[in-house]
Amino acid sequence: MGVLIRAQDVPPEQRHAAWRSIVCDTLGPLDCRIDPDSPLRGEIDAGALGSVGVGRVRTTTPHSVHRTPGQIRQGSRELYRVVLALSGEPVLEQDGRSTRLTPGRLALYDFARPYQLAYTSAVDLAVFSLPRDALTLPHDSVARLTAVPITTDDGTGALAAPLLRRVTLDLESYRPASAARLSGVVMDLLTTVIAERAEQTAALPDESRARTLQLRVNAFIEEHLDDPGLDPATVAVAHHVSVRQLHRLFETRSTTVAAWIRHRRLERCRRELADPALRHVPVSLIAARWGLPGSAHFSRLFRQAYGMPPAEYRRARLPQDP
Repeated sequence: MGVLIRAQDVPPEQRHAAWRSIVCDTLGPLDCRIDPDSPLRGEIDAGALGSVGVGRVRTTTPHSVHRTPGQIRQGSRELYRVVLALSGEPVLEQDGRSTRLTPGRLALYDFARPYQLAYTSAVDLAVFSLPRDALTLPHDSVARLTAVPITTDDGTGALAAPLLRRVTLDLESYRPASAARLSGVVMDLLTTVIAERAEQTAALPDESRARTLQLRVNAFIEEHLDDPGLDPATVAVAHHVSVRQLHRLFETRSTTVAAWIRHRRLERCRRELADPALRHVPVSLIAARWGLPGSAHFSRLFRQAYGMPPAEYRRARLPQDP
């Protein structure tokens, strides 16, 4: 993500004009309303993840950004934008609705219609710009969700928020191939989050539903690896699908549900065996807490996966005690 403006890099007497120029012209056209006597502090970054624009705004200076009817008549990009509050509580207004976002919450707005985004105190925001046609949902359903808070406590929202945060922080580190794949993941997640909120999941393409289900299943498995009872039936019940449907989902990855669970458990064990802070924790205890009880069974699985028994792997990875 490239820095569009860092207030501290601009002479104090020029900061307001420079900030307005970036907000109003580069990100707009928009109208930026800010007290000229307020010291301006903040930074705006922008980048792209395939077709998804990614921006970040950090500022401690109260001000507001407006999209006016006159600016829209001058020409409007057909975009939806999703704002994620990383910290602070921005206030979004559109279509007669207003919502104050708390950290970790999402909200949607339509760039082709008037809106206001106000920062009454210090904020750190991530803003994702989506081509309007890429959001494969009825426009009237989406229009009812502008400036409506989207919960991230459960459902796909609980998966989307931390991923979007991570994408915002790590955008510069992605290689082109990874960025292209992540672009599709972000689009699928955001489309599904909005569809769930609009009760329009039936309108989602089969491919998007399958990819989003795969992400949710993966996250569920990671969260429950320490449960010895985790198995395909448990995963299927948690996601309201049949075991047969779940197995079909994994066929495209040339693996099975059980094999994937086993692989992820072994990876957690391998990581802990190579952790100096855990060098005195017995191998059997590490295995058991990742759902692989039984020393002989675990040792056999580990050797098959990594070519050596777990105790030998630990000795090879950790420096010996003096």
